[in-house]
Amino acid sequence: MTSKKDQTIVLAGDIGGTKTSLGIFLKGKTRPLLKVIETYSSPKARNLENIITRFLQRHQAPITCACFGIAGPVVNGRCKTTNLPWDVSEVRIKGRFGWERVRLINDLTATAMAIPLLSSREFLSLNGARIQRGRKGQNLGLVAPGTGLGQALLIYQDDHYIPVSSEGGHADFSPNTKAEVKLWAYLCERFGHVSIERVLSGAGLLNIYSWMRDTNRYREPVWLKNKIKTMDPPKAITQTALQDGHPLCVESLNMFVSILGAVCGNLALTALTTGGVYLGGGIPPKILSRLKEGLFMESFTNKGRFRDFMARIPVRVILNDKAPLIGAAHCAASAFGERN
Repeated sequence: MTSKKDQTIVLAGDIGGTKTSLGIFLKGKTRPLLKVIETYSSPKARNLENIITRFLQRHQAPITCACFGIAGPVVNGRCKTTNLPWDVSEVRIKGRFGWERVRLINDLTATAMAIPLLSSREFLSLNGARIQRGRKGQNLGLVAPGTGLGQALLIYQDDHYIPVSSEGGHADFSPNTKAEVKLWAYLCERFGHVSIERVLSGAGLLNIYSWMRDTNRYREPVWLKNKIKTMDPPKAITQTALQDGHPLCVESLNMFVSILGAVCGNLALTALTTGGVYLGGGIPPKILSRLKEGLFMESFTNKGRFRDFMARIPVRVILNDKAPLIGAAHCAASAFGERN
């Protein structure tokens, strides 16, 4: 890959428990421009440095700066990943590759930083609430169910957004119905502490399904049992719910969607995200039809005396799966004195 001598070349990464994506970005007029992208299996790699090495062997470029959004808490430039046996640090990456400008941030922070850069066509609205032009002047919230459950905020202050990382996905799961109380009791027996992530993630959907099956709420036919054994279980459950309509999978997905709406509503109230709540992660784009049916928004607005207030908050699904990379690239350019 060639470039002009003075051209800013950013290496950005989106590191998750299932996959890691790396991309090379150049300076753009309104946001970083993606030139090259590769995706790798995270569990199959020893560490992040191994993936970076493989990427650069295929795409040689004089990297100006790098930023990696990673699924886990980042403290003093270091992260011990939540769903991977990795210990990632800015210092070690700098030493390995000889880069002076490297930044490590939470993956949801990276996604949140991309939200103001995305166009309206890169979102799907789940309600009729309008977003003010430019989305400025108001706080934004992000909830992203995937391999895990991530949350982040963009707090608007002094004419710019301040990203706030969060590990809110590991906060307590709070049931809202009698059925959810029984689900909580079932998971408490298995895990002790029942976090939101135990319910709202790929593994969370399987946990809901297992509870419905094990408590004989719905019978699991042999063909479905075999399908879940031979496929990725959350994918099998979702596919069966949306295409085949089997009640065990339908009700599992419905409970997932309802709890997701309640959790998003809680974040909206906690941070007064009147600029909107955004759904990221790998799961929402796969269940758009179910999210649009109304169950999600009913749970989102079901906040007692604040129902009308909640109905005025825009709720959007992020459709651009490269948003975390865009946000990481923007973060690198901003942190090291470059702009889009």
